[in-house]
Amino acid sequence: MKLRAAIFDWAGTIVDYGSRAPISALECIFAAARVPISTEEARASMGLAKKDHIRAILGIPRVRQAWISKYAAEPAETAVDQLYAEFIPSQTRILNDHSQLIPGVAEAVARMQSRGLKIGTTTGYTRPMLDYLLERAAEQNFIPDSALCPDDVPAGRPFPWMCYLTAIRLQAYPLWKIVKIGDTPADVEEGRNAGMWTIGITQTGNETGCTQEEWERCSDSDRAHLLRSAEERLKYAHFTAPSVADCDPILDQIEARLDCGERP
Repeated sequence: MKLRAAIFDWAGTIVDYGSRAPISALECIFAAARVPISTEEARASMGLAKKDHIRAILGIPRVRQAWISKYAAEPAETAVDQLYAEFIPSQTRILNDHSQLIPGVAEAVARMQSRGLKIGTTTGYTRPMLDYLLERAAEQNFIPDSALCPDDVPAGRPFPWMCYLTAIRLQAYPLWKIVKIGDTPADVEEGRNAGMWTIGITQTGNETGCTQEEWERCSDSDRAHLLRSAEERLKYAHFTAPSVADCDPILDQIEARLDCGERP
């Protein structure tokens, strides 16, 4: 029984090895607000729509207390709005340096297309950010059949709406013949909530957080530790893989399980 489609995340999955662009922008806006955050705090809610992500960071007890100490007030929705307004131009500037396809992605997607899969994408980025990435990706031979963002639906991840609308646009059905591939727990939740198979991406994504150069400098023991930690954080995915380039055998496994009558 054949799969019908694959739906990918962007940062850390398709482009931006280590998912560094959103982290850089978030650290920048919180530093400008004089409430610096750590990389770990910025990464904790990665995958959400960016306004939701900022709201989640402000909800972290340490960050919330730091905000109260600085401004003598709770971080209200007005703070979310202001930070988000500053995030948009910051992230747009930073995207220019983080729009390179992750090695092996274009070739892996071509292989998926050759086996009959339609290709969709979802993201936590805004529409202008996504359109920018689509332009850069097309120059590198990645052109999805559908590309959606939270602006296109009532709410972003972990809700399944982007996956549902992608399935409609791809005319791919039933949903259990679609696989969602992403590098964050929010990606996994989005796919599972939509009734799809899920693959969590470890090595190139948010849960490892290393650029390609940093990864290549890591010792074998450090790499093993980073991968184990990423796999643990993505444990609710049906499968995990180091990168999109490593997904072919997993697609074979899913199709074999479908042949046996299994569902996600």
